[in-house]
Amino acid sequence: MVTCKRCDSDAVVKNGKVRDKARYKCRKCGLNFVEGDERINESLVVKKALAVILYSLGKASFNMLGKIFGHSPSLLYRWITEEMEKLPEPAIPGDIKEMEFDEMWHFIGSKKTNSGSSKRWIVAQGELLPGWSAVVMLQRSGDSTTRSNT
Repeated sequence: MVTCKRCDSDAVVKNGKVRDKARYKCRKCGLNFVEGDERINESLVVKKALAVILYSLGKASFNMLGKIFGHSPSLLYRWITEEMEKLPEPAIPGDIKEMEFDEMWHFIGSKKTNSGSSKRWIVAQGELLPGWSAVVMLQRSGDSTTRSNT
């Protein structure tokens, strides 16, 4: 029995011939495919796996991955979203009510001097309520002093 390559459905009908092979169409997702497609490039499988690993570690952007592998960033985006759709939904513990992430690390890690990241930052952390914490990061102003005048 022929099954769809994308959604593994068995609701597949014949849809003509391509390269002297029967072409099939999935009624669920609409994918046209050939059984035993020999156009799969093994080097692409390795590139896709490595791209997913690099992106999931948070160390690479789509543009950087595109430059590394010699493909467009939009193709890398498609590769990674295809793999992401195969993953199950993450389990979130019941005691977590709300969580917010910020990409401040990207801004702070920059070496640009106009953003002030090469200067010291003032960081204050506190617990507002049990289970609620806050981190405040302030850039030292240019007219502040480091020593007390008293």
